[in-house]
Amino acid sequence: MLHKWEITIPRLSRGLRRRAYLYLPQAYDEEPDARFPVLYMLDGQNIFLDADASFGTSWKMYDYLNQSKTRVIVAAVESNPIGNGRLEEYSPFTHEEEALGFIRGRGRMTMEWLIHEFKPMIDRHFRTLADRENTLIAGSSMGGLMSLYAACAYNDTFSRAACLSPSLWVDPGKVRSMIRRANFAPDTVIYMDYGADEIANHETTRDLLMSTCQALYARGVNLTFRIVPDGTHCEDSWSRQLPVFMACLGL
Repeated sequence: MLHKWEITIPRLSRGLRRRAYLYLPQAYDEEPDARFPVLYMLDGQNIFLDADASFGTSWKMYDYLNQSKTRVIVAAVESNPIGNGRLEEYSPFTHEEEALGFIRGRGRMTMEWLIHEFKPMIDRHFRTLADRENTLIAGSSMGGLMSLYAACAYNDTFSRAACLSPSLWVDPGKVRSMIRRANFAPDTVIYMDYGADEIANHETTRDLLMSTCQALYARGVNLTFRIVPDGTHCEDSWSRQLPVFMACLGL
């Protein structure tokens, strides 16, 4: 069952109404005493249904969850569609972009809202397993970078993260510093992948990926890293990774 409603995030975008999504597994109604882990996902409009997706193609998570009967609640919120809003809200770091100029990193504000306002609301109204072990996060591109940031800076909240095609180019030095400073619990799980065709189009990406993976391995993170054959930077490609990364997250 997929619920949709509108919310505002005043500290990030006053007055902007955006859609929130929440998927409840089939077992939620069948087992009224059961509680379930929660997977939080970025770019909520692109996760469940093609009809809601920014470019007409979603991750098709709704179909996948129905067919697999995965015992998980999935919660997501639409990203900011106005100007550079998404880049700012999904960037942990302030940085310059050649085509867009100065991007103020508001990723910390985004995560603070998700952890201290959105997550408590989900936990109040639905039968969740609210502890760290059962709280996960996933995203792609800038959402992939934010998922990595969540696992590093908010490891007391998120035990597992999936980072698909993460935008490590935003500030590679700060990414590695973030990993070095992180207080990782021993059971931290991170899934990371990148499309083979993406790497072919971005020559510096290979080195960024390797240095990031080495930094995570050095910190003892349980890391799964894949180069996806024929993988590209789009929802259709990310949707095909659903069975792999969900299994790596223990779902």
